[in-house]
Amino acid sequence: MLAFAGSAWAHAVTAGDQGYIQEISGVNLIPFIYLGAKHMVTGYDHILFLLGVIFFLYRMEHIAIYVTLFAIGHSSTMLLGVYFNVGINSYIIDAIIGLSVVYKALDNMGAYQRWFGFQPNTKAATLIFGLFHGFGLSTKILEYDIAADGLLPNLLAFNVGVEIGQLLALGAILIVMGFWRRTPSFFRHAYTANVAMMVAGFMLVGYQITGFFVTQS
Repeated sequence: MLAFAGSAWAHAVTAGDQGYIQEISGVNLIPFIYLGAKHMVTGYDHILFLLGVIFFLYRMEHIAIYVTLFAIGHSSTMLLGVYFNVGINSYIIDAIIGLSVVYKALDNMGAYQRWFGFQPNTKAATLIFGLFHGFGLSTKILEYDIAADGLLPNLLAFNVGVEIGQLLALGAILIVMGFWRRTPSFFRHAYTANVAMMVAGFMLVGYQITGFFVTQS
Protein backbone atom coordinates (compact mmCIF):
# COMPACT_ATOMS: atom_id res chain seq x y z
CA MET A 1 0.00 0.00 0.00
CA LEU A 2 2.85 2.39 0.81
CA ALA A 3 4.52 1.66 -2.51
CA PHE A 4 1.26 2.44 -4.29
CA ALA A 5 0.88 5.65 -2.31
CA GLY A 6 4.34 6.82 -3.29
CA SER A 7 3.95 6.13 -6.98
CA ALA A 8 0.43 7.52 -7.22
CA TRP A 9 0.59 10.61 -5.03
CA ALA A 10 4.13 11.95 -5.27
CA HIS A 11 4.69 15.07 -7.35
CA ALA A 12 6.93 13.20 -9.77
CA VAL A 13 7.15 14.31 -13.39
CA THR A 14 7.03 11.44 -15.88
CA ALA A 15 10.26 10.38 -17.58
CA GLY A 16 9.08 11.74 -20.92
CA ASP A 17 8.16 15.11 -19.45
CA GLN A 18 11.42 15.22 -17.51
CA GLY A 19 13.46 14.72 -20.67
CA TYR A 20 11.44 17.36 -22.51
CA ILE A 21 11.89 19.92 -19.71
CA GLN A 22 15.64 19.34 -19.64
CA GLU A 23 16.10 19.60 -23.41
CA ILE A 24 14.13 22.74 -24.29
CA SER A 25 15.19 26.34 -23.77
CA GLY A 26 13.68 29.72 -24.47
CA VAL A 27 10.04 30.69 -24.05
CA ASN A 28 7.69 27.72 -24.50
CA LEU A 29 4.35 28.85 -23.14
CA ILE A 30 1.94 26.24 -24.51
CA PRO A 31 4.08 23.22 -23.53
CA PHE A 32 4.49 24.53 -19.99
CA ILE A 33 0.77 25.28 -19.69
CA TYR A 34 0.12 21.68 -20.72
CA LEU A 35 2.69 20.33 -18.26
CA GLY A 36 1.23 22.40 -15.42
CA ALA A 37 -2.32 21.24 -16.13
CA LYS A 38 -1.21 17.62 -16.48
CA HIS A 39 0.73 17.79 -13.24
CA MET A 40 -2.26 19.10 -11.29
CA VAL A 41 -4.90 16.71 -12.61
CA THR A 42 -2.60 13.73 -11.94
CA GLY A 43 -1.43 15.05 -8.54
CA TYR A 44 -3.76 13.02 -6.35
CA ASP A 45 -2.48 14.57 -3.13
CA HIS A 46 -3.51 18.01 -4.40
CA ILE A 47 -6.88 16.67 -5.50
CA LEU A 48 -7.51 14.92 -2.17
CA PHE A 49 -6.80 18.13 -0.29
CA LEU A 50 -9.04 20.08 -2.66
CA LEU A 51 -11.78 17.49 -2.14
CA GLY A 52 -11.45 17.90 1.61
CA VAL A 53 -11.62 21.68 1.36
CA ILE A 54 -14.88 21.76 -0.61
CA PHE A 55 -16.45 18.64 0.94
CA PHE A 56 -19.02 20.55 2.98
CA LEU A 57 -19.09 23.77 0.94
CA TYR A 58 -22.33 24.26 -0.96
CA ARG A 59 -22.34 27.90 -2.12
CA MET A 60 -20.17 28.77 -5.11
CA GLU A 61 -18.93 32.00 -3.51
CA HIS A 62 -17.60 30.03 -0.55
CA ILE A 63 -15.95 27.49 -2.83
CA ALA A 64 -14.39 30.34 -4.83
CA ILE A 65 -12.92 31.91 -1.68
CA TYR A 66 -11.26 28.72 -0.48
CA VAL A 67 -10.01 27.66 -3.91
CA THR A 68 -8.58 31.16 -4.43
CA LEU A 69 -6.75 31.01 -1.09
CA PHE A 70 -5.32 27.62 -2.02
CA ALA A 71 -4.29 28.95 -5.45
CA ILE A 72 -2.61 32.04 -3.95
CA GLY A 73 -0.68 29.83 -1.55
CA HIS A 74 0.63 27.24 -3.98
CA SER A 75 1.23 29.76 -6.79
CA SER A 76 3.35 32.01 -4.56
CA THR A 77 5.71 29.36 -3.24
CA MET A 78 5.91 27.49 -6.54
CA LEU A 79 7.00 30.60 -8.45
CA LEU A 80 9.27 32.01 -5.75
CA GLY A 81 10.76 28.63 -4.88
CA VAL A 82 11.85 27.92 -8.45
CA TYR A 83 12.87 31.48 -9.33
CA PHE A 84 15.06 31.88 -6.24
CA ASN A 85 16.19 28.24 -6.27
CA VAL A 86 14.73 27.43 -2.85
CA GLY A 87 14.55 23.66 -2.61
CA ILE A 88 13.18 21.54 0.24
CA ASN A 89 13.76 17.82 0.68
CA SER A 90 11.00 16.26 -1.43
CA TYR A 91 10.24 13.55 1.13
CA ILE A 92 9.74 16.10 3.89
CA ILE A 93 7.53 18.42 1.85
CA ASP A 94 5.44 15.55 0.49
CA ALA A 95 4.97 14.24 4.04
CA ILE A 96 3.68 17.68 5.06
CA ILE A 97 1.32 17.62 2.07
CA GLY A 98 0.08 14.22 3.22
CA LEU A 99 -0.51 15.74 6.66
CA SER A 100 -2.56 18.50 5.03
CA VAL A 101 -4.93 15.81 3.73
CA VAL A 102 -5.10 14.25 7.20
CA TYR A 103 -5.70 17.66 8.78
CA LYS A 104 -8.58 18.50 6.46
CA ALA A 105 -10.22 15.09 6.84
CA LEU A 106 -10.12 15.44 10.64
CA ASP A 107 -11.50 18.97 10.32
CA ASN A 108 -14.41 17.66 8.24
CA MET A 109 -15.11 15.06 10.93
CA GLY A 110 -15.30 17.77 13.61
CA ALA A 111 -12.32 16.27 15.46
CA TYR A 112 -10.78 19.54 16.63
CA GLN A 113 -13.97 20.77 18.24
CA ARG A 114 -14.37 17.48 20.09
CA TRP A 115 -10.72 17.17 21.11
CA PHE A 116 -9.78 20.77 21.84
CA GLY A 117 -13.09 22.62 22.08
CA PHE A 118 -12.40 25.10 19.27
CA GLN A 119 -12.46 25.32 15.49
CA PRO A 120 -9.19 26.33 13.77
CA ASN A 121 -9.43 29.06 11.15
CA THR A 122 -10.23 27.08 8.02
CA LYS A 123 -9.33 29.90 5.62
CA ALA A 124 -5.90 30.40 7.22
CA ALA A 125 -5.26 26.64 7.16
CA THR A 126 -6.16 26.46 3.46
CA LEU A 127 -3.75 29.29 2.63
CA ILE A 128 -0.93 27.88 4.78
CA PHE A 129 -1.22 24.38 3.38
CA GLY A 130 -1.41 25.91 -0.09
CA LEU A 131 2.06 27.35 0.55
CA PHE A 132 3.38 23.86 1.33
CA HIS A 133 1.71 22.40 -1.77
CA GLY A 134 3.48 25.08 -3.81
CA PHE A 135 6.85 24.10 -2.34
CA GLY A 136 6.03 20.54 -3.35
CA LEU A 137 5.64 21.75 -6.93
CA SER A 138 8.77 23.92 -6.88
CA THR A 139 10.92 21.21 -5.33
CA LYS A 140 10.09 18.79 -8.14
CA ILE A 141 10.57 21.44 -10.85
CA LEU A 142 14.00 22.29 -9.47
CA GLU A 143 15.04 18.65 -9.74
CA TYR A 144 14.68 18.86 -13.53
CA ASP A 145 16.91 21.90 -14.02
CA ILE A 146 14.79 24.13 -16.27
CA ALA A 147 16.89 26.31 -18.58
CA ALA A 148 17.43 29.86 -17.35
CA ASP A 149 16.54 31.18 -20.81
CA GLY A 150 12.82 31.99 -20.66
CA LEU A 151 12.54 30.79 -17.05
CA LEU A 152 10.07 33.38 -15.76
CA PRO A 153 7.60 33.21 -18.70
CA ASN A 154 7.76 29.42 -18.63
CA LEU A 155 7.12 29.36 -14.88
CA LEU A 156 4.16 31.69 -15.28
CA ALA A 157 2.83 29.47 -18.08
CA PHE A 158 3.29 26.39 -15.88
CA ASN A 159 1.36 28.13 -13.11
CA VAL A 160 -1.44 29.01 -15.52
CA GLY A 161 -1.56 25.34 -16.46
CA VAL A 162 -1.71 24.35 -12.80
CA GLU A 163 -4.69 26.64 -12.29
CA ILE A 164 -6.40 25.25 -15.40
CA GLY A 165 -5.80 21.75 -14.09
CA GLN A 166 -7.14 22.75 -10.70
CA LEU A 167 -10.31 24.11 -12.27
CA LEU A 168 -10.76 20.92 -14.30
CA ALA A 169 -10.28 18.78 -11.20
CA LEU A 170 -12.59 21.02 -9.20
CA GLY A 171 -15.27 20.83 -11.89
CA ALA A 172 -15.15 17.04 -11.88
CA ILE A 173 -15.30 16.95 -8.07
CA LEU A 174 -18.26 19.32 -7.95
CA ILE A 175 -20.19 17.28 -10.52
CA VAL A 176 -19.67 14.06 -8.59
CA MET A 177 -20.36 15.73 -5.24
CA GLY A 178 -23.48 17.37 -6.65
CA PHE A 179 -24.98 14.02 -7.58
CA TRP A 180 -23.87 12.41 -4.32
CA ARG A 181 -25.29 15.19 -2.16
CA ARG A 182 -28.73 14.64 -3.69
CA THR A 183 -28.80 11.06 -2.43
CA PRO A 184 -29.89 9.98 1.07
CA SER A 185 -26.55 8.21 1.49
CA PHE A 186 -24.45 11.39 1.53
CA PHE A 187 -24.62 12.19 5.24
CA ARG A 188 -24.55 8.49 6.13
CA HIS A 189 -21.27 7.98 4.32
CA ALA A 190 -19.65 11.42 4.60
CA TYR A 191 -17.83 10.45 7.80
CA THR A 192 -16.57 7.21 6.25
CA ALA A 193 -15.37 9.07 3.18
CA ASN A 194 -13.33 11.43 5.32
CA VAL A 195 -11.89 8.52 7.30
CA ALA A 196 -10.76 7.02 3.99
CA MET A 197 -9.25 10.38 3.02
CA MET A 198 -7.42 10.52 6.35
CA VAL A 199 -6.03 7.00 5.85
CA ALA A 200 -4.84 7.97 2.37
CA GLY A 201 -3.04 10.98 3.84
CA PHE A 202 -1.37 8.84 6.50
CA MET A 203 -0.28 6.37 3.82
CA LEU A 204 1.44 9.16 1.93
CA VAL A 205 3.08 10.43 5.12
CA GLY A 206 4.31 6.94 5.97
CA TYR A 207 5.74 6.37 2.53
CA GLN A 208 7.57 9.70 2.50
CA ILE A 209 9.02 9.27 5.99
CA THR A 210 10.22 5.79 5.05
CA GLY A 211 11.79 7.15 1.87
CA PHE A 212 13.50 9.94 3.81
CA PHE A 213 15.19 7.56 6.25
CA VAL A 214 16.16 5.16 3.48
CA THR A 215 17.92 7.95 1.58
CA GLN A 216 19.69 9.08 4.75
CA SER A 217 21.03 5.62 5.57
